[in-house]
Amino acid sequence: MPVVALTGYLGAGKTTLLNHLLRRPGARLGVVVNDFGALNVDAALVTGQIDEAVSISGGCLCHLPDAGGLEDALHRLSRPRLRMDAILVEASGAADPVALHRLIRGSRVRGIRPGGLVEVIDAVQHFGTVDHSAQPPARYAAATLVVINKADLLPPGERDEVLARIQERVRRRQPHAQIVISRHGRIDPALVFDTATDQDPADELPLAQLYRDQHHHTDDHEHARAASTALTRPISAGMLLDLLESPPAGAYRIKGRVRVYGTRAEQGYLVNVVGPLIHVTPLPQPPPVGELVAIGAHLDQPAAQQRLDAVAATPAERPDTDGLRRLRRYRTLST
Repeated sequence: MPVVALTGYLGAGKTTLLNHLLRRPGARLGVVVNDFGALNVDAALVTGQIDEAVSISGGCLCHLPDAGGLEDALHRLSRPRLRMDAILVEASGAADPVALHRLIRGSRVRGIRPGGLVEVIDAVQHFGTVDHSAQPPARYAAATLVVINKADLLPPGERDEVLARIQERVRRRQPHAQIVISRHGRIDPALVFDTATDQDPADELPLAQLYRDQHHHTDDHEHARAASTALTRPISAGMLLDLLESPPAGAYRIKGRVRVYGTRAEQGYLVNVVGPLIHVTPLPQPPPVGELVAIGAHLDQPAAQQRLDAVAATPAERPDTDGLRRLRRYRTLST
């Protein structure tokens, strides 16, 4: 289960983004917040979308002793019976994103994986609150996805220049982060997590649907682009790792189930890439038909499709020793 961190300075729009993600049809999301009572998380959305919300008190997440509070929250929300699609951790405005990223990556909770760190930037106030030194803020270093929010509130004559300046500053600290521009925190949820269905679960109150109906909510965000290919036979482990380590231009996420030839028999793996994070998990059985999917806000779809199809079309009739070694290394790092 992916654990996605939402970070950003006070007032950047983290809670607005969280509420937008909670409205995603069919999403079962666990939510961890620093102080549930003080944050403006829509209570109806939280109640309708998840089994329980977990609050952490006592300061920002990065100051929790031994990450105990966060560990407990992740353990509660990752229980299989809850059938969550993802866990979202909304940090306080004072939290250090780099420290939070380390807490999630170093978590001892079984059955979870880092799902990326989303840094929300207030385009209007950014240079007066966060970025006012010669060097760009260190907080960008942990980001996998940067959402430049409130871009619509910038004066039209200054908008392009300010957005370009923010992006340049982010790139100096984290050249691999994917950057999207948003209004009211609205981004395509497909950039953040997957859902098992596009329909609200039948065993929950349809509060998110009621909210969408009452507020005439529309997804006026730019939809993420995707490319995919079916895998009908074992693939080259080396070509797979080349794809995961050097994704197509504009790819933010890569996911899929794959079959490769092991030293004794076929093996199945679940692979997930989020920004620079690569996670590999063995499957109980190799999938009869697997798949690879690339997703990104700025994905070069033709180039991505060509890369995916090349992996699917390259025959692998015997074990790829070097590729298997690289694959197993990521499996070990992932566990």
